[in-house]
Formats: sequence, structure tokens, C-alpha cells
Amino acid sequence: MTDDESKEGTFLVTAADDETAVLKDVEDGQVHTLVSNPGVERHDAVEGVVAPDPPMNVTWQLVEVESRRPLRIEESSESPTTMARDLAAEQPVGELTRRERAGTGEIHVVTVPEETTEQAVADVLDDEEGLLSRAARLGVNRVEVRSSPGVVVVRYMP
Repeated sequence: MTDDESKEGTFLVTAADDETAVLKDVEDGQVHTLVSNPGVERHDAVEGVVAPDPPMNVTWQLVEVESRRPLRIEESSESPTTMARDLAAEQPVGELTRRERAGTGEIHVVTVPEETTEQAVADVLDDEEGLLSRAARLGVNRVEVRSSPGVVVVRYMP
């Protein structure tokens, strides 16, 4: 194994059991099946280095871990903030506005038809891997989804 074959990045653990784990690079989407599980769990974000496992180089090893943190998604019963509702009021249905949070993270405000708000929330929550990959990229630990009729807000927070 050479340094040229190894890959440094941020990875989402998409599957894990006692024997193996699967990591997805959150930048390019490449999937790395590990030859063994070095102690990671599903939905962890791992910053580190993977390298091909010799001699066949079809599986990978997690050879360095800079950091590891669990990620979680939750649906909140709280309404979107005034700022989020104001953003939604300024954009047409079907539009998305992204804003940096004070500190770390982002807020995504989506306007939807009022009668389909519940389905829109369900669709957002169904995209578990997309939400968690984005959270890992942003360096946050938690994704919170809030809604009110016609507005869905996804908050990426520490």
C-alpha cells in the first residue's frame, strides 16, 4: 500500500456490524467496504484515511482516524423560526434557500404547497443518507426538521 492509494476525507458510515463496515466519502460519494470494523457504528461521521487492503485491493482499511462523531436526525414539534418563515414568504413554492447558521451549520428553507407539507417532511426524512452526508460535510452532529403549513426547514446544527 502506498500513500498514492490511500484516501483522506470525511466518511459517513452507512452500514456496520461486528465484522465489517461500509464508508461513503461525503465529498465524492465513493463507497469503501472495510475488511474489518475498527469500532465505528452506522451513522457515524469519520474523518480519517482509508487505504486498499492488500493483496487484491478490493476492500479497504481505515488506517487513521482523526475524529469520529455520531450523527442524528430528528423531527421537531417546534415551528420554524420567524427568520425561516420570513425567508419562505419571500420565495415561490418549490424553492430552497440556504443560510449559514450563526456559529456552525446551515439552515435550508423549502416552500411547499400547504396541503403537501406532511408528505414533504416525510420525503426529507426518508433521505437519511443525504441528510447525514451533508451534516458530515458541514461538520455538525445533528439534523433537525421543522415545519409549518407550506414551509419545511432543515437545520444542520452542532
